[in-house]
Amino acid sequence: MDIIATHINADFDCLGAMIAAKRLYPDAVLVFPGGQERGLRDFLLQSTLYAYGVKGLRDIDLDTVTRLILVDVRSSTRIGRLAEIVGRPGLEIHIYDHHPADEYSLQGQVEVIRNVGATTTIMAEIFMERGIVPTADEATMMMLGLYEDTGQLLFSGTTADDFRAAAFLLEHGANLNLVGDFLVREMTPEQISLLNDLLKSCQKVSVGGIEIAIASASLDSYVGDISGLIHKLKDIENLNVLIAAVRMEDRIFLIGRSRVAEVHVGELFQEFGGGGHAFAASATVRDMTLVQLLGRLEKVLPLHVHSQVTARDLMTSPVKAIAAEATIDEARNLIGRFDFNALPVLNEDQQVVGIITRRIVEKAAYHKLAKLLVREVMNSDFETVSPDAPPEVLQRGIVEHNQRCIPVLDAGELVGVVTRTDLFRHMLGARRQDWEDEGPVQYRGLQLKQKNLRRLLETQLPTFVKGLLKQLGTVAEEQGVKIFLVGGFVRDLLLRQRNLDVDVVVEGDGISFARAFAATAKCRVREHEKFGTAVIVFPDGFKIDIASARLEYYASPAALPNVEHASIRHDLYRRDFTINTLTISLSPDDYGQLLDFFGGQRDLKDKTIRVLHNLSFIEDPTRLFRAIRFEQRLGFRIGRQTERLMRSAVRMKLVRKVGGPRILNELEQLLDEPQVVAALERLDQF
Repeated sequence: MDIIATHINADFDCLGAMIAAKRLYPDAVLVFPGGQERGLRDFLLQSTLYAYGVKGLRDIDLDTVTRLILVDVRSSTRIGRLAEIVGRPGLEIHIYDHHPADEYSLQGQVEVIRNVGATTTIMAEIFMERGIVPTADEATMMMLGLYEDTGQLLFSGTTADDFRAAAFLLEHGANLNLVGDFLVREMTPEQISLLNDLLKSCQKVSVGGIEIAIASASLDSYVGDISGLIHKLKDIENLNVLIAAVRMEDRIFLIGRSRVAEVHVGELFQEFGGGGHAFAASATVRDMTLVQLLGRLEKVLPLHVHSQVTARDLMTSPVKAIAAEATIDEARNLIGRFDFNALPVLNEDQQVVGIITRRIVEKAAYHKLAKLLVREVMNSDFETVSPDAPPEVLQRGIVEHNQRCIPVLDAGELVGVVTRTDLFRHMLGARRQDWEDEGPVQYRGLQLKQKNLRRLLETQLPTFVKGLLKQLGTVAEEQGVKIFLVGGFVRDLLLRQRNLDVDVVVEGDGISFARAFAATAKCRVREHEKFGTAVIVFPDGFKIDIASARLEYYASPAALPNVEHASIRHDLYRRDFTINTLTISLSPDDYGQLLDFFGGQRDLKDKTIRVLHNLSFIEDPTRLFRAIRFEQRLGFRIGRQTERLMRSAVRMKLVRKVGGPRILNELEQLLDEPQVVAALERLDQF
């Protein structure tokens, strides 16, 4: 006898795949090895499925089974009593499944395993390959399974193959009204009460820098379709990872959902005898209380959170360090200039021999020890890490050794530092609500909202500019550096305003990059060695400004800045307003990726001009004029805090310290604006 079976607690994907398998094995008997989910039970009561001769396991003489066809399952722990016969000599096993393998996975003589959203998709693909045409009823039942397991094609695990399968089934008579009737249902009072309990109990924990939500509830009676409630909870709370444990009667139903690669809930739930996909899994637990299960979950979670972030992603580079033979006065100046809380200390061989903190420096200065050498008071008992160290190792160094920063060494050479702030920002996620969110993207350990502007670049820019941008990225890749579009070009691109003043920043030597680019194109290079910048000039007069990513510090208010090399994030932090800190990667591997470190998209959306820090106008009073210019040009408003800082800078009479040519330049630009009268009136208000 041939039987077609699936996993216990069968769902619509099980049914759809079984119905499809019946077309491949017409003489086989359909068998449910255990119970069914409530929605499927209701469907079975109302449908004409009796025509397919579906049987329960008690109706089958297992000794007579010669071929076992398993759909939507391959784990021996999920097929009930059928597991008793899987090792029997002479038994042939055929498997059709979309779940990942686990330690209990069976081996079959025929295996069709594909990474798609539903097993029904696999069956539909086989139909298409073999020219099998489903009936309208078959197509409807298969569509029920496909829609349920892909969340109506909206779950993160949905693939292009699932969409093609849905189109195939729709073409052959799948009844979407019927699908909707059984998949979209009003919640019962019991379900509403359970959802409320889960919402109240939902707590968020951070494991390896990943935020995981855990909810639990306890009921004395059974409530159906709890997987649907978990999806509602995930959507209501906008959760990336959710694990819910619900005790009903004598068992606990464990359900997990994950949107991030770092948490594979299928692997996690194998600890509880369950399984599933990286993004969706379930388990049924009978031998623990709810308290015991939650305690066990707390212990095993860290073992199954695989952070893809390393010290290399989090570290600040290039590194500012100080010599061991430097004085406390020199250390104080360096820390104050760049607003650091700690510095690595190097010996004459450029090896890290200690760490000096702001606190130690300030105390030494207070005790009038300005001429004391740094090596006399530095902390020489410290932790270092390699570039591949995970966040857990960094956390141990910062917490257990009470370090302000962790030096990152590659073959003994100092290549970066990870500060407390870097690590905490990663652990907290630094999430922002931006336009057109597409999920989080990691950059330097920050979880930024992802948005790729490749399509916008393609549609908004002239052909020759698009070609130049891609050429810039290619040369950067050859030079081993990262390159980014920055400034007003990016701002105006998002505002759909024409701006062809192209500014790019290189994480490296901008002048060397400009020379390398000029070797590949017909252009000349104007270099500005002092600021590490260059201008590429083409024969038709078109220009591209190239800058090295840099830090700036001001020796005194209103003075011209001094410049040192830095990362793209530090480079953007020195800019005037948040709306001008947006940057787009031009590197081929992530071309078009927008990075927003300081909430620039939010302020574009709110139409607000905001500075990045409270000393912005003190360091450069010409920003007073630029704030008004951008406010009037874009139709924005200056933020309340920014306006307060502007008025404070005016009261301090800082504009008088700015050189005449710099003020003239700002006035000329302001007088060239279309809204010049409104801009002058605004100047007068300040």
